[in-house]
Formats: sequence, C-alpha cells, structure tokens
Amino acid sequence: MRPLIHPSIEDITVEGILHALADPVRVAIYAELASSACANTCSNFLQVSDRSIPKSTLSQHFRALREAGLVRSERSGVEMHNTARCDEVEKRFPGLLAAIMNAHRIQSADCARAAKRQQATVRKKAG
Repeated sequence: MRPLIHPSIEDITVEGILHALADPVRVAIYAELASSACANTCSNFLQVSDRSIPKSTLSQHFRALREAGLVRSERSGVEMHNTARCDEVEKRFPGLLAAIMNAHRIQSADCARAAKRQQATVRKKAG
C-alpha cells in the first residue's frame, strides 16, 4: 500500500490552499472537518451539499485537500480517518482559513435563502 504524503507546514502555500478550496465540494468537506472535534471517515461525506458523491471522487477530493496540507489522513483498516490541520495552518497563515470559512458560511447562507425564494416563487406560480 502506498504511503500517504502530507506536506510539512513549511511546504504549504496560499496558492495550494486556495486551489484546493476553490472546488465547492472540497470547501464543504473541509468546512465540516474543520468544525468537527474528531476524525471523520471518507464515507461520512458520501452526501455533500445535497449531492451524492461517488467514493472514487471523494478519494480524489481528499487527496487534493491532503496535498494542499489542509487535512491529515490515517489508514485504519479499509477506512481513512481525516482531520483538519487548522492549528498548523493558522500558525503559518494567521486568519486565512477563518476568512475563507467565514466567506463560505456567508455564501452558503445566501444560496440557501435564494433557493427558498425560488421555491416560494414556484409554489406561488403553481397555486
């Protein structure tokens, strides 16, 4: 089995973080991991942002997050346990992840409100 590669904190770059979190599925996965008090398996994320994600696709998302230095993954039998490296990244780039996660929360709330407005409009037209 191939060893998992985790970049040292000195090798983590802003560009790598921004690239990894540019994907809406990855930013949703990372937000969940960052707010979790314990490690999560990949299978916890088969449903992300109301989308079903195939396991093979999830593996690629976790690889991108790991290579960017955002998560630490450990094999446990057939499962992979993932934790966010928030504290390490915060020491390297103070405030970066907090700003990104705050922007993600605002955007998610805006999208949820827009979806509710759209549903109300559809119901109004149907009724």
